[in-house]
Amino acid sequence: MQQTVPKVEVPGELNSPAAKLVYLYLSTHDGASISDLQDGLEMKKISLYSILGTLSKRGLVRQEDAERYHIAQ
Repeated sequence: MQQTVPKVEVPGELNSPAAKLVYLYLSTHDGASISDLQDGLEMKKISLYSILGTLSKRGLVRQEDAERYHIAQ
């Protein structure tokens, strides 16, 4: 039996490879906390906060609760 992999399209306005990685991670998981992103992507928290802030300002990511981020839909 063959598994289907969902297609995820990255918004064209994302030029940063790191921002694309964060966006894809959030798209393929049901949201994530900073710790989840740090562990899964092996990125520093300071970088993640900056990227998530930019993605939030652009309306691509929304923050739920105090620490959980999701793709804005």
